[in-house]
Amino acid sequence: MEAIPSDTQTMAAPDSGFNFLTPEAWKALLSHYSHVVLVANSEAVDFKQLRSELPETALYVFFNNVYKVLDEPFAGHAVLFARSGVMGANIVHRREVGDVLRFFAGDDFLGVVNIRVSPEENFSEESGFKGARTRHLDLTQMLSGLYPMGKIATSGFAMALWLADLQLPGKILLAGFSAKRSEKWKVFDVHDWTFEQIFLRLFARMGTISMMGGVDASPYTALARRFPQVPPIEIAMTAAEVLSERLHNANSQIDRLMSVTKSIRAIEGFFRRFKPKTRKQRFLEKSKE
Repeated sequence: MEAIPSDTQTMAAPDSGFNFLTPEAWKALLSHYSHVVLVANSEAVDFKQLRSELPETALYVFFNNVYKVLDEPFAGHAVLFARSGVMGANIVHRREVGDVLRFFAGDDFLGVVNIRVSPEENFSEESGFKGARTRHLDLTQMLSGLYPMGKIATSGFAMALWLADLQLPGKILLAGFSAKRSEKWKVFDVHDWTFEQIFLRLFARMGTISMMGGVDASPYTALARRFPQVPPIEIAMTAAEVLSERLHNANSQIDRLMSVTKSIRAIEGFFRRFKPKTRKQRFLEKSKE
């Protein structure tokens, strides 16, 4: 592979603590790879299959707590995207930088990219990443007016959209983007998983990206083959009708559960008041003073 070019186009002062690249610089940096693989922190990721099917020229993009998918140091081209919160990069303020970076070493590691997708999130300076080369990426403007109100985009979704807009010569592959809660890792309700899955699957059907692991072939394509005389819109409306009825029935059962567990939730709420405040809660209270 050709040598990776240095970051000659930045948009921040050298002493600012932040390293922003222009879109052109990002494209020059990432265009050397045949594939850009976004690896979700999910049990749906099959690394053995990934590495066997992809060439050595693939770049693997990891997110935050990579120990969810890695058991040993990663040998290959890699970059770590560290998501920010209100207190800065999550792995920085949680003191997890060392635990995460131990999985990466050598010239094949491009370093850390500290990203934010919401105006409430704040960057961490390069010094917080224990000597790892750090770049910063602000995606708030790209997502403004696109993502559903009241929800915050996941890092993987934001990255998939950003990479698609860069129009790289290589292929963009999403691995393990199932949006399913597992016994080991939870799915946070602050994200709109339904919107993201619809968006990403439309991207995949357009050929903009590819998805591997966690997403099965649409069963509705079989309906279209069985009923070729029925317009696709009719199949979609019928499917939506059935799903709406099932959702209504599920909501009825949820209401019953909420009623049955009312006393349990009241007891839980009482004891939660005695739980010590987290560092994040103390930080937010102090910032309001």
